[in-house]
Amino acid sequence: MNVLLADDHLLFRDGLRRLLVLSNENMTFFEASSFDDVRRMCDGETAFDLILLDLGMPGWTGFETLGEIHARLPRALLVVVSASEKRSDLLAALENGAAGFIPKSSSAKVLLGALQLVLAGGVYLPEQAIRGERMADHGAAAYGMGGGGAGEDDALGQLAGSETLTPRQRDVLNRLRDGKSNKQIAHELGLTEGTVKVHVTAILRQLGVRNRTQAAITANGL
Repeated sequence: MNVLLADDHLLFRDGLRRLLVLSNENMTFFEASSFDDVRRMCDGETAFDLILLDLGMPGWTGFETLGEIHARLPRALLVVVSASEKRSDLLAALENGAAGFIPKSSSAKVLLGALQLVLAGGVYLPEQAIRGERMADHGAAAYGMGGGGAGEDDALGQLAGSETLTPRQRDVLNRLRDGKSNKQIAHELGLTEGTVKVHVTAILRQLGVRNRTQAAITANGL
């Protein structure tokens, strides 16, 4: 497995590499300290399986940068590992091709569990983002891997590569099929609009479609 570690802090890259080696010895690591490095390496001959990268490195021009990397290597699993804990950053990362968003405040156990989930085909989000709790634009500490119990939502973290949607995702999808807005869906299901948007983004990724209309059409076959 070819893994690209992209972070402008050498110490963090070194720690991440040492942690990943403990979980899987069959990894070949490549490192980048800027988005210019990432672009150059993505245009090279190496086929990356997993890309872990921070936001805001030198060369960062906005979330379209992630979309650009995803377009260059669409088969690579792109995971953001960031000090940012803004819900808006999480949503923008997912919308631009990320398969997960791991706050740097997460524990080593959570990070490894999140990567296992992504490698199995799931989408990882911090638990508070799934449950609609605390993760606001002024930030909040991440407290674990999605799927840690029942609550407002069935956790997106429980996907773990499953080909089926969670019951909550089906509730959202059924209302998408009826042409309802996020605000209407949130009102009917007793969720926040931000939580509905998280679910919609995960549904699009899980179904392999690009927009709500395609998701609604696909839903007819589920």
